[in-house]
Amino acid sequence: MRMMLFSSRPYDIESFRVAQTSATLRGFEAVDLHFREARLDESTAVLAEGCEVVCPFVNDQVGADVLQQLAAGGTRLLALRSAGFNHVDIQAATQMGIDVVRVPAYSPYAVAEHAIGMILTLNRKLHRANNRTREGDFSLTGLLGFDLHGKTVGVVGTGSIGRVFARIIAAFGVEVLAFDPVRHPDVLALGAHYVELDELLARSDIVSLHCPLMPPTRHMINAESLLSMKPGAMLINTSRGGLVDSVAVVEALKSGRLGHLGLDVYEEEGSLFFEDHSDELLLDDVLARLLSFPNVLITAHQAFFTREALEQIAVTTLSNVLAWGGGAPVNVVLPDD
Repeated sequence: MRMMLFSSRPYDIESFRVAQTSATLRGFEAVDLHFREARLDESTAVLAEGCEVVCPFVNDQVGADVLQQLAAGGTRLLALRSAGFNHVDIQAATQMGIDVVRVPAYSPYAVAEHAIGMILTLNRKLHRANNRTREGDFSLTGLLGFDLHGKTVGVVGTGSIGRVFARIIAAFGVEVLAFDPVRHPDVLALGAHYVELDELLARSDIVSLHCPLMPPTRHMINAESLLSMKPGAMLINTSRGGLVDSVAVVEALKSGRLGHLGLDVYEEEGSLFFEDHSDELLLDDVLARLLSFPNVLITAHQAFFTREALEQIAVTTLSNVLAWGGGAPVNVVLPDD
């Protein structure tokens, strides 16, 4: 099967090639891999002509128009190398006879540990302290943090990543509050309490988002919900950018209502993240404003980026393709998901 991977970087090529050569008994060598650095969109979909399988990444645009081009070129499977699928028009894909599979879990530890790292960095201002000492400034003014022990941490979404995050943060001696339509016994076993979102926001010193982006969760953190948060609280988002209304967050930072912000994702990241724009003007005024705050930490969608995660993404993606080719597809995304 001929498979085109869009938005490919050297680390993607390496991880997929390693998966092929180290697991030939699985039949991975039967997949004819082709890599494109370009994002998948209406202008690049033609590059996949003749590829039965197309593998997009999180910021590729896979709407109805792109799907129509892919279908005309012979594509029958979208093998997402991500857990999220909000960038794909699943309904349109189904109507065009294109199946969609995903990587539901690769390394929940990677994302959860990154969220913990952002909390510690923001709290103890490690990024600012590092910059200071490199300039010969060894003063402590402005670097005051707080003990995590005894604080209240809200976990929004207790899927695989949220559960790992809850387990790690609980070890700091915090009270854990959780919000999720499904109460998981592993979270309850930590001594955590499931509460409604409004109560979680009002009581938490730190709120960490670990839920998918769907119509009901888009801008779940908005001007109204920010007003209900504990004054001076910390907000962490390592899930999807669209969960947070960025303009509202800027206003909350300016007013002091929000004390710290850590983002690994951004709702308008599509044309920015995974690229080097260091020699260009930053034209996104909201992102530029966010970067101007000393109490904001932004990373460019790197929470997933560990050796273990890349290996698992490659292995699961290729396994999904082979299962589909064998007539027994797994990890399928359906229109009502």
